[in-house]
Formats: sequence, C-alpha cells, structure tokens
Amino acid sequence: MAASVRDDLLAAGLAVFDRVGFEAATVAAIRTRARASNGSFFHAFGSKKELAGALFLEVLRHYHAAVLAVLDPVPDAEQGIGRLIHAHLDWVVSSRREARYLFEISRSEWGDDVRDAQRAQNARLAEGIERWRAPLVARGELLPMTPVMFVSQLIGPAQIFCRAFLSGRDRADPRAESATLIACAIRALVPPDRINKQ
Repeated sequence: MAASVRDDLLAAGLAVFDRVGFEAATVAAIRTRARASNGSFFHAFGSKKELAGALFLEVLRHYHAAVLAVLDPVPDAEQGIGRLIHAHLDWVVSSRREARYLFEISRSEWGDDVRDAQRAQNARLAEGIERWRAPLVARGELLPMTPVMFVSQLIGPAQIFCRAFLSGRDRADPRAESATLIACAIRALVPPDRINKQ
C-alpha cells in the first residue's frame, strides 16, 4: 500500500476524531474524508481502533521530535528550561488538533501493542532529556530529582495551563504566559543560588 493512502487515512482519522470523538467516529466517515475505498482502509488498518493507535503513536513521535530538537545545540540549565517550555507551547498552538488528540483522548482500550510502543517512545524522550539534564545535575546547576519528577515540574504546569486552550474554554494563546511558566519552572528546578548566574 502506498504510504500516501495510509497518511491520508491517518489525517482523516485525526479530523474525524477531533470533530466527533473516538466513540462516534466511523470507518465510513474516515474513508469518506480520505477518499479511500473500504479495501484500502482495511488493507492499511484492521479496525478504527488500530488506526487510532497508529495515529496516537505518529502524533507522539512528532511531539517528541519537536521537544528534543531544542536541546541541540546543548543549552545551559535556564536556557534548556526555557527552550523546552517554548517547544511544548509552540507545538500545542501550531498543532492544536494533534495536541487535543494526544493529551485529551482516552487510550485505555487501544491494547498492549500501542502501550508498549508508547512506553518505548517515552523512554527515548526521557533519554534525550536526561542526556542534557544529568551533567547539569552533576555540576549542581539543576536540583537533583528523579527524571519523572523533573519532567512533571518542567512541563506539568504548562500542560495544565494548555488544557483550557485545547478544550476551547480559553481562546488566549498560551504562549503569552511563557515567561511566567519559565520563571516558575526555573524556581522549581534550579538551585536558588544558581538562578541567573549561569
């Protein structure tokens, strides 16, 4: 099967899921939007659930790539915090439909294959962040904490803040608050005597 047909089906799935949700979405609606035949759909995906899982992994890969790209060249602690938060906010705003799909849709029914692949992708993201973070912790430029705690302090507040934007409850661009989010993250992650001294 041509990659373009699969890509068209993924894009159509994203649009349909975004409009009506996973439960209400139908294979027929996805096929119609992609201008794909029934045979083409089932040649690419065994079910709507399989398409949804593949779409989730594809969107997750794009998000992780956008985040990791800002760590090259390697920044100092405060620059890295700022770049990572900006990357998150920029991706959420520029890829709003994908962000809603990634962060808002339930994935509990998608099966072990998707969960295993998600864990592997998340591990690659964590390794990329850790390559930047670990030397800074060793030099006392970032506070020591588990990698999971670090990411939750770094991206967690920005993610919570973005939920109102993604749901449509708040139409303001979340990037307008980036300076505050970055300042709060620096206070949570950088030793007080190292702030603004790098």
